[in-house]
Amino acid sequence: MSPDLDIVFKALADPSRRRLLDVLFERNGQTLGELCGHLEMTRQAVTKHLVLLEEAQLVAVVWRGREKLHYLNPVPIHAIAERWIGKFERQRLAALADLKKALEEDDDA
Repeated sequence: MSPDLDIVFKALADPSRRRLLDVLFERNGQTLGELCGHLEMTRQAVTKHLVLLEEAQLVAVVWRGREKLHYLNPVPIHAIAERWIGKFERQRLAALADLKKALEEDDDA
């Protein structure tokens, strides 16, 4: 089942949801309580964000007894990359990214 990319873009548009995905990238399989520790918002707000991430198939859940564990699902992000970035020449984009990084490093020096 392929994800609806409109739902994925909507889910990724919110910085708190992106933070949740970053936290899951760092350590997959966290409970709601563990995820709440990374954000300054109520448990109910985190739950609402997780529901949207689940609907976008960016987060998958596994029940272990009474514990609900949340896991990052990178497939929808890969689908976006393939659709929107894949059609451009990757080498040219990589060269531009390298140039940007080099110029930013020169500014820091």
